[in-house]
Amino acid sequence: MAGGRTPVEKALWLIESRLRSEISLAEIAAASGLSRFYLLRAFGDATGHSVMRYVRARRLTEAARQLAAGASDILAVALDAGYGSHEAFTRAFRDQFGVTPEAVRAQGHVDNIKLMDPVTLDASRFVELQAPRFDTGRTWLIAGLGERYSFETNRGIPFQWQRFAPYIGHVPGQIGTTTYGVCCNSDGSGHYEYIAGVEVPSFAGLPRELSCIRIPEQKYAVFSHHAHISTLRGCIHTIWNKWLPRSGCEVADSPDFELYGESFDPRAGSGTVEIWLPIKG
Repeated sequence: MAGGRTPVEKALWLIESRLRSEISLAEIAAASGLSRFYLLRAFGDATGHSVMRYVRARRLTEAARQLAAGASDILAVALDAGYGSHEAFTRAFRDQFGVTPEAVRAQGHVDNIKLMDPVTLDASRFVELQAPRFDTGRTWLIAGLGERYSFETNRGIPFQWQRFAPYIGHVPGQIGTTTYGVCCNSDGSGHYEYIAGVEVPSFAGLPRELSCIRIPEQKYAVFSHHAHISTLRGCIHTIWNKWLPRSGCEVADSPDFELYGESFDPRAGSGTVEIWLPIKG
């Protein structure tokens, strides 16, 4: 990687250098050397934020500092932050901080609002990975409980698994005891669906509250995670932000998923989990 920077670090640098000018997701992706799909996932995993929400929060943070320092022209601050009117800026500012621009200027400080300072990536989050195996996979039909998340809200996934636990073994036609955590149906803005589910032979006759996803036959890089489930996030972070940029592989626009086989004990959180990453080729 040029200059030793990861793709997400390149994206962060470009965002900081363009805070006062128009910038698109496509431009950020091009600067990072990633597709938009890949950037959304890698950036969200590395920072905990969606790309364009992070851009918005950074611009509004700098605007809040200008206002607290006594900026006299709120419209000029709004234009600097990328907003075309006082009204649009005020709505966005209130949504971000819970107060108006006028209130921050009047109080002369930002101590009572949560600012978004520039993110610095933590190299200590990387873990040692075993080399993956490459698998052609097959077609899976998965049924389970689905929830939509952003990278800011995905801490609800463990509770989602708790809610799905009573269904395991009782889903009509369930095949085997393996469970799957499937990331799918991204909307291109950092939101995606996560389905905690099991394999079924068809989607007919399933309870109405269950979501369904067909995972097509696809080439995968398959990683095995043997440590406690609490460290799985570090493994996934390393795959997306270290292994993948160096691998020469390109991620495919297809669901990626975790596979919890017979050796995994959900009560203890121990046993092998496989991470199946779809790749082109």
